Amino acid sequence: MRSVVTLLALLAAASSAYADVTVFPAANGDAAARALVVYSSLDTPLARPMIEGFQKANPDVAVHYEELLTTDIYDRVVAETDAARKTADIAFSSAMDLQVKLANDGYAQESPVSMSERWPRWANWRNTAYALTFEPAVFVYHKPSFQGTEPPATREQFVAYLKQRGDAVYGRIGTYDIERSGVGFMLMARDQEQFPDIWSVIRTMGASGVKLYSTSSAIVERIADGRFVLGYNILGSYAAEWAARDDDVGIVLPQDYTVVMSRIGLVPSAAVSPDLGRRFLDYFMSNAGQEVLARRLHIGAINPDVSGENTANRMQQVLGAQLRPVPVSPGLMVYLDQVKRNRVIQRWNQALKDH
Repeated sequence: MRSVVTLLALLAAASSAYADVTVFPAANGDAAARALVVYSSLDTPLARPMIEGFQKANPDVAVHYEELLTTDIYDRVVAETDAARKTADIAFSSAMDLQVKLANDGYAQESPVSMSERWPRWANWRNTAYALTFEPAVFVYHKPSFQGTEPPATREQFVAYLKQRGDAVYGRIGTYDIERSGVGFMLMARDQEQFPDIWSVIRTMGASGVKLYSTSSAIVERIADGRFVLGYNILGSYAAEWAARDDDVGIVLPQDYTVVMSRIGLVPSAAVSPDLGRRFLDYFMSNAGQEVLARRLHIGAINPDVSGENTANRMQQVLGAQLRPVPVSPGLMVYLDQVKRNRVIQRWNQALKDH
């Protein structure tokens, strides 16, 4: 069995991509315990409760957690596999398109686990790539700026609000920069499919001096302190985590339609210990793991047996057809085509200027 130290040395030598690395020793104190190797785009502090829950159920397993950008996760799995080297035991990323491409191109292995047959069909591609979270894209707003009035609840209301408020909100709107944010681009692509008049929304935001960022936290931070009044298409899990500790942050699930994205987990075909990868996947999809996800991480749980706040069950009961989950399928790879991607970005940039 490889020790944690040996794995550290091997993986450090194998990769040129820099990562924030955290090692969680085995709960049973065995310094030579087998190590689960994780490549993940989830911030380490957020991941900690999930890892601790896994280790409570698996005290004989250490966890080597590498926090990486979504593109680095994809690049490392491909590069290490193509070089006949071992890679992570599980890859967990919010870049749905890149994760599906890994699975589609043979860089992930079939991984049946105890919940596979009961997992929502749209969230399970061939028992290989699993959607593990249920995260709506939301409007985020600064509550004190809306005293005595309701924030926009649809895209038409969003546009009307910006036009009515004019100079008062100029430069105080935030959204993702779709050229730098994979999540932002994916949400924009879904908007094109769901809302024929989406470009009027983009033009109006441009006329309102919208500010663009590559991360959710940069936008929500500015809403929390009042520099911004509204954020468009923000990943709800980050907004919910912030709102849980700041009463000035409000969240609206758009009533016309709410796109729901997911983080995808898979076991790479060249995993060091694929059995440990499947064990972690099994815990992540279990009732216990999904409850940690919803209660501790403030990220929507997808397990059909888990109910209560911040779960797919509850959201579907309340909102029904308003929710539009992004299916885990090869269709996600459409905009990896650079020609199609560039067309969307060019139209986006032009719409921001057309006012």
